[in-house]
Amino acid sequence: MLARFKALAAAAVAVAIAAAVATAGGTATAGQAGNGKTAPEFTGIDNWINSPPLTQQQLRGKVVLVDFWTYSCINCIHTLPYVKTWYQKYKDQGLVVVGVHTPEYPFERSTDNVKTAIKRFGIEYPVAQDNEYATWNAYSNQYWPAFYLIDKEGRVVYTHYGEGEYAQTEQQIRNLLAQK
Repeated sequence: MLARFKALAAAAVAVAIAAAVATAGGTATAGQAGNGKTAPEFTGIDNWINSPPLTQQQLRGKVVLVDFWTYSCINCIHTLPYVKTWYQKYKDQGLVVVGVHTPEYPFERSTDNVKTAIKRFGIEYPVAQDNEYATWNAYSNQYWPAFYLIDKEGRVVYTHYGEGEYAQTEQQIRNLLAQK
């Protein structure tokens, strides 16, 4: 009986550690194939910054990187140089980056604070302010940061949660851009 209790306790600790890593923004999942389903619409967006409102229908024919982030998340901040580089490098080849700013804390709901952070980080791509988590929930997202790559037909074909796997993500962008 004691051995069974110890085994159950060890399993519970392992689950708790995995959950803590995911919640803290660690890599919960290295880049994986997406579900192949049509990408959810940007819904419930409070404000669009750096762009007029965008729809998935408008973006058909483009490769879209949806980046769920929030400006005070250190893991999100660590990914920004890569996202900004991909945007600059591939925007003229058909890549559209949409940052979906979904706040973790109440102060991150302020549009002025989000605009200040966008300026401070030098973000030039569109940012959708998702204060009510409507787009977050439409994607069934659970992590900051989270990347969703959408192909030219509007399907989610690749996801990555947390930091890392930058070369793999960039290769997926290149592969999708090369498709006719």
